[in-house]
Amino acid sequence: MIWVPFELHTHTPHSDGRHSLAEMCREAGRLGLQGIALTDHNTAAGLAEAEHIQQTTGVAVIPGMEWTTFYGHMLTLGAPYTEWRDLGPRDIHKGIRRVHEAGGIVGIAHPYTMGSPICTGCHWEYDITDWSDLDYIEVWHGMMPALRPYNWPALQLWDQLLNEGHRITATAGRDWHHSDLLGGAPAFTYIGLEHEEDRFSREKVVQAISHGRCYLSVGPRLHVEARLGGRAYFLGDCVDSSSNIGGEMSLRLQLDSSTASGNLGERVVVTKLILESNLGEITEIPWREDQSEAEHLVSIEGLRWLRVKAEGLMESSPIPLAMTNPIYVSSPPVPEPERAAV
Repeated sequence: MIWVPFELHTHTPHSDGRHSLAEMCREAGRLGLQGIALTDHNTAAGLAEAEHIQQTTGVAVIPGMEWTTFYGHMLTLGAPYTEWRDLGPRDIHKGIRRVHEAGGIVGIAHPYTMGSPICTGCHWEYDITDWSDLDYIEVWHGMMPALRPYNWPALQLWDQLLNEGHRITATAGRDWHHSDLLGGAPAFTYIGLEHEEDRFSREKVVQAISHGRCYLSVGPRLHVEARLGGRAYFLGDCVDSSSNIGGEMSLRLQLDSSTASGNLGERVVVTKLILESNLGEITEIPWREDQSEAEHLVSIEGLRWLRVKAEGLMESSPIPLAMTNPIYVSSPPVPEPERAAV
């Protein structure tokens, strides 16, 4: 598996972005990105030139939109234009169904940013009655997203949903309107694909995000692999614990921070990895600057999901640098009650 960096939240002059799709793709290539999702506000008009631009720049362009309404902003990926104008605050599920039927997925954009009068509709206010309909949540939004206070409740919401048993993917989104690096560095969403050329496949990118096969990072590249019972599991997979109740799974953690400086000229040093789960923080693993790999054993007793967070220094300031989506653990089977003898 390879990890392909994407920017999943972008705008061109077809809505309120400053640079054309061609200019954005050229800048994306300079930053080391291999793909973007074009998510203009309420229009897919910019996609008319996407095929030509991705051929000339080598940067994949995945179709999308940002439904921009009075009740919230919802991102669609992998679907053509889908109607949103007849949706009231209590029937967002009707709109979600339209996107799914068109082969796409949906995610909440910046759910806790300030709404009116600062940004009308930016704060999510739609009534979600079934969270399993949602495919992803943009938990890291904007530049230096891990440090922005409005992203903290988004992360708490994601944790709550994971603890309730939902399998919802977390993504990062720069909300790219221009290429000024005001406010620091963006985080990219690294998507796990079998082959590098798969980035041009709308279906394979959408499937990977829907499965949770991605991590968020401002630079360091993470690879997490779990092993139990002779099988290997990756981000988004569900570990089958039925034959090893109360046992331990082996984690192989690989990290490459050398790519961080290539994109944005930032100096990044990872100092520790943190294992987080439904049971809380499991452990901290100190990380040396010259280290690239570690092995760790984790008890699966009571474990339902597990993710890895990398923390360290950027320009000498402490900051969360990367975070994976979870590896899930299946619940052990509930034993049948013994029947009373007749």
